[in-house]
Amino acid sequence: MIPVEFFSTMTLMMMLLIPIKVLVFYFLKLYFVAWRYFGLNEYKRLIIAHIIVYFIFSIIFLLFSELFIPFPRSVIFIDLFLSLFFIGFLRISRRIYLESNDKNIFLPTLIVGVNEKSGDVIKSAIRGDIEYKPLALISDKKNLIGTYFSNLKVYASEQIEEVIKEYEINSVIVTQELEQHELDRLFSKLKSLGIKDIKITQMFQDEKPALKDISIEDLLARKPKDLDMISIANFIAGKVVLITGAGGSIGSELSRQVVVFGAKQIILLDHSEYNLYQISEELQEANIVSVMLSVKDFEALDKIFMQYMPDVVIHAAAYKHVPLCEENIESAIENNVFGTKNVIDLSVKYEVEKFVLISTDKAVRPTNVMGTTKRICELYAHSIPSKKTEIVAVRFGNVLGSSGSVIPKFKAQIEQGKNITVTHPDITRYFMMIPEACQLVLQATSIAKGGELFILDMGEPIKIVDLAKKMIELSGRDDIEIEFTGLRAGEKLYEELLIDDADLKTEYDSILVSQNPPVDYKHLLSQLEDLKSKNRLEVLKEIVPEFNHKV
Repeated sequence: MIPVEFFSTMTLMMMLLIPIKVLVFYFLKLYFVAWRYFGLNEYKRLIIAHIIVYFIFSIIFLLFSELFIPFPRSVIFIDLFLSLFFIGFLRISRRIYLESNDKNIFLPTLIVGVNEKSGDVIKSAIRGDIEYKPLALISDKKNLIGTYFSNLKVYASEQIEEVIKEYEINSVIVTQELEQHELDRLFSKLKSLGIKDIKITQMFQDEKPALKDISIEDLLARKPKDLDMISIANFIAGKVVLITGAGGSIGSELSRQVVVFGAKQIILLDHSEYNLYQISEELQEANIVSVMLSVKDFEALDKIFMQYMPDVVIHAAAYKHVPLCEENIESAIENNVFGTKNVIDLSVKYEVEKFVLISTDKAVRPTNVMGTTKRICELYAHSIPSKKTEIVAVRFGNVLGSSGSVIPKFKAQIEQGKNITVTHPDITRYFMMIPEACQLVLQATSIAKGGELFILDMGEPIKIVDLAKKMIELSGRDDIEIEFTGLRAGEKLYEELLIDDADLKTEYDSILVSQNPPVDYKHLLSQLEDLKSKNRLEVLKEIVPEFNHKV
């Protein structure tokens, strides 16, 4: 039993110790640690907090010792034992229970970026929705460095190496919006520091962050800063839009975009049953009409124009794979040249407001049949008397992730454990994300007056071998090598977007307009007739003198 004479001093001690503990625990942020994250570091802070508490109490005791007579010395040790047990042991027990129940291992994590997404990631981690344990944040904003965000300290970007070592970081989540070169530099830095688990945040659903691995698309993506959504919406809203090749990589994204921008009705036209089915299923909630036919069938196409009377025609249908077009020259010409001629002729016949031709950088000084057919399409679009129809062409380079492009091919090779095959060590290509490219196509068309050849700013060309190396690095595999197979028939070392430098800027930095030389329409028609019966390669060369066929 405790002697009665000690009760009053014990009560006084507790009245002092409890508020001192609350204040010290608060300043050392012990109350802000979720029980599932309570570990050895937190337990050490708990012990340090008690040392501080008893030090403060000792000063008070020395200053006002007469108030503590008689003094029950054992109470200090009892309080220490009970505090460490109830505050520390119970929390650790709770963590053990949660982890054994959830079967989760919480990874020490660094967050790059201080923003709303960062807060959502931290909240999600505290709730146990993700397997990450955020311990610190990195920011390049000077006013935030040294402050606390959601009770985690914010460090400068230059401190990233010491932060990773101090907190024994295993994972990094990037919530900050970074330019492609900045993200690439950060990725390389983290890899050099031994961090293999690097995530970026995507859309949040039900307050849960969608985290994904950094992809090659993230490192290559150029995000135009002058996308004018209002201009596109004003151009598309309330219109009947016909899209050829609607199930392809470009056509399907254009279809999605015109739905977003409020088209009245969308005619999805494609000769591939599978592709048409895919995009039709995806957009079934919109006002769409799915038409399965080839642009080579003039009579069937005429009926579609007559029935739906489109306001805008976007012609994305084309055979685009260089080697296949080299092996199937007649089919490439029939589809790309005469199929395009059919769509343009019918657009003029039915007084479509605007016709836009999707072209390619391979049309510039072509070395293959595919590029030459696309250049002929540009020439025909420029030369035809268009009457009430404004006809424009938009030329751009490769889009990331399109069917048959190098990125899906490299991904498949890596997944299969095969070496990556690159045709030449010096081969380069332009790249852009499909959604951004399609939005710029619509934006260019919105400002067109007719007769223009627009060229999208694709940035700097990228060496394919560097692309392959980066994809191997992203995969984390060390058993993949690069093999060089030699240039294929018709393949160029580098692509160009301009035939000459006589390009003019538009009101948007991301869109240039090329000065097309005049083309004799009647003479071109005569040449196209020759293309049906004479030596096709010779006629291609006649129509496009710069065609330098490489076989």
